Amino acid sequence: MRIHIATDHAGLEFSRKLQDDLTARGHEVIDHGPDEYDPADDYPAFCINAAHAVVVDQNAGVEALGVVFGGSGNGEQIAANKVMGVRAALVWNISTAELARDHNDANVISIGARQHSYDDALSFIDAFIAHPFSGEERHARRIAQLAEYEQTGDIAGKGVDR
Repeated sequence: MRIHIATDHAGLEFSRKLQDDLTARGHEVIDHGPDEYDPADDYPAFCINAAHAVVVDQNAGVEALGVVFGGSGNGEQIAANKVMGVRAALVWNISTAELARDHNDANVISIGARQHSYDDALSFIDAFIAHPFSGEERHARRIAQLAEYEQTGDIAGKGVDR
């Protein structure tokens, strides 16, 4: 599995350790930054680049997911979700990691590096990577509606305010 990672200064040490652990587990890890600690850095470009790379890989048939994190994970999730084709979920336990894949076919997760121990966050990431999308019709239907809205600004027959 190819894993695209991005963070801000709050998660830089976490990111470096995570890259080593995921590589040791046989994953190909692509780091989208930052390269060095800067307490005034801005996470959006890092997270957008990681999210975009996930979509490009998936569209090319490459098995890929993304992990973004910062202090809370909120801004990083928002940034990743600005990329067309990304379904980024804020994860705070194993259940939310599994449900992100099972129900939403999330392709990126966001974690608050200041909110969890490293071991807990790693367990969330492991669960996310290991858990497949259920493929259930109701979940696939909802994902298709999100994609339709993303592409057209509407969901046919669903009363989206325009």
